[in-house]
Amino acid sequence: MAQAVIKTDFKFQKQEGSYNGKVRDVYNINNEYLVMVVSDRISAFDVVLPKGIPFKGQVLNQIAEKFLDATADIVPNWKIAVPDPMVTIGHFVNPYPVEMVVRGYLTGHAWREYKAGKREICGVPMPEGMKEHQRFPEPIITPTTKAHEGHDEDISREEIIKQGLVSKEEYEKLEEYTLALFKRGTEIAEKMGLILVDTKYEFGTKNGQIYLIDEIHTPDSSRYFYLDGYQERLDKGENQKQLSKEFVREWLIENNFQGKEGEQMPDMPEEFITQVSNRYIELFEKITGDNFEKTEAQQTINRIEENVNNKLNELL
Repeated sequence: MAQAVIKTDFKFQKQEGSYNGKVRDVYNINNEYLVMVVSDRISAFDVVLPKGIPFKGQVLNQIAEKFLDATADIVPNWKIAVPDPMVTIGHFVNPYPVEMVVRGYLTGHAWREYKAGKREICGVPMPEGMKEHQRFPEPIITPTTKAHEGHDEDISREEIIKQGLVSKEEYEKLEEYTLALFKRGTEIAEKMGLILVDTKYEFGTKNGQIYLIDEIHTPDSSRYFYLDGYQERLDKGENQKQLSKEFVREWLIENNFQGKEGEQMPDMPEEFITQVSNRYIELFEKITGDNFEKTEAQQTINRIEENVNNKLNELL
């Protein structure tokens, strides 16, 4: 099994600081650029699992690159260059403190809320009489707060504006961009025999301009179903065949872990790690139509550092 990149600690030229997220290590260069290293860490239930997934970072970074390029006509995005399979360099922007979650189907968190008897999520009504995995009449936007630690929390459009997290005018623009991006992602997925079920987008501003930031349409931020057999499985009340991180959550639930206090993190056996890695690669190939080329695992950290430094020499 190839070595997973779990941690990075670079010191790049003109580096102002760095931030370690659940999956990404982000380096601030001169308050002008961000170097985002997508590690092989994996999180579920807002907890980072102790073992990494080989090639996961490369999969996420390269899918995001493809979709940032495919949606740049809808909204400007932060990407400037991808100097390494695991790295994107982009604009340093001021992020909005909310994530724009958009759902086309009653699945995952929304279904868990629905099953518990709720008919509203984030202030958005959900129709009566729906089944798990059924398509909503129209996609719904169910934003969350952005937590640096712990759980992101559901929040309504009204509360976001009332709290001054985002102005009314800007929030309406974020909604417009969110629905347009989801529509584009849905169309691309359909051509590849997939359904884009739900996803999240993050945005920020720089010099008064709104930018799409972070990742887009990756298996960490999105859920995909296979289009073939979707209706048949829905009619029979069967689980959908999906390409997403949900099966990792399901495995954790089966092993009595949902990120709650006092619960013991189960040990991930090597065969399960290999299975997760293969699922990420499968999604890459399915959604992009490209063959996945595994990068040489030896000396990965050195390779990343050299590639980033070469690019920063051009930019600075």
